[in-house]
Amino acid sequence: MSFQWPLLLLSLLALPLLALAYLVVERRRTRYAVRYTNLEVLRAVAEQEPAYRHYVPPALFLLAVAACLVALARPHVATTATRPEANVILTIDTSGSMLAADVEPTRLGAAQEAVERFLDRLPDRYRVAVIAFSSDVQVVAPLARNRHAAREAVRLLYPGRGTAIGDALGRAVELAWEAEGRRSGSEGGDDPGRPLTAILLLSDGFQTRGVLQPLEGAERAKRAGIPVYTVALGTPGGTVTVFDQDGSSHTIPVPPDPDTLRAIAEVTGGRFYAAASGARLNAVYEGLGSRLGRYPIRREATSLFLGAGALLLVLSGLAASRWLPRLP
Repeated sequence: MSFQWPLLLLSLLALPLLALAYLVVERRRTRYAVRYTNLEVLRAVAEQEPAYRHYVPPALFLLAVAACLVALARPHVATTATRPEANVILTIDTSGSMLAADVEPTRLGAAQEAVERFLDRLPDRYRVAVIAFSSDVQVVAPLARNRHAAREAVRLLYPGRGTAIGDALGRAVELAWEAEGRRSGSEGGDDPGRPLTAILLLSDGFQTRGVLQPLEGAERAKRAGIPVYTVALGTPGGTVTVFDQDGSSHTIPVPPDPDTLRAIAEVTGGRFYAAASGARLNAVYEGLGSRLGRYPIRREATSLFLGAGALLLVLSGLAASRWLPRLP
């Protein structure tokens, strides 16, 4: 929480003085006693009231004053708002290592299922594109609100050779520039009037192909103001079987590269996720669906504190009329 006029909060220092003054008055009031000869009879007829009741009305009053003083300082709270439009670029690794079966049924199969669920939950007003990359980068579904085209593109993904993470990021940034009508290389910012563009990059291995290095692609996304949310799919023990030209086969390890993907997310202001199972991958994409399209803002909370002060003042009056002594 922040305040437009924080110096006015110094007025809260007067509240302890008011509380102390009330306690002093209460002590002086108890000094005056009525002399009565038969205390047993007086104790029997006098109504016994809990001592705390004398302090509830003034305590509520002080809280009401405190709420009003805080309201004078014009408090603001941090919250989030939703943009009416957003562009989501799904960038999916389709290298040969995506055939590893450490994530059932395969890494590629789990990715296809998770992305389809993600598309089902994404608001209809958001535009979606799908980029598949191995050694080459292909836009298999253009940026559009048409979910059918995106789903069909995801279902038809097939594995290739190599992994060009940097080139995939570069192509995703170019696609965002084309959609927003910006020239290549222009800088972007967090303008609430501009549709949010986010890149969701899923990969399961180290870069082995391409012109751009992964962090070079990340720098392009950063300059364009596009966050990249990265997902490292697979386990360190993942393997694939490779067949040689003579018909023989051998097994090679294909562990994911979480360090590179984490660095990409940090550079661009996105977030990194690790998914070692299909269930975890589904949870990651479900969380991303609720996160995308939102941006931080600060809202004034003056009316909330004024309302709380008014309510406390009413409660203080009701408590005083019920529990504090009144003149006959």
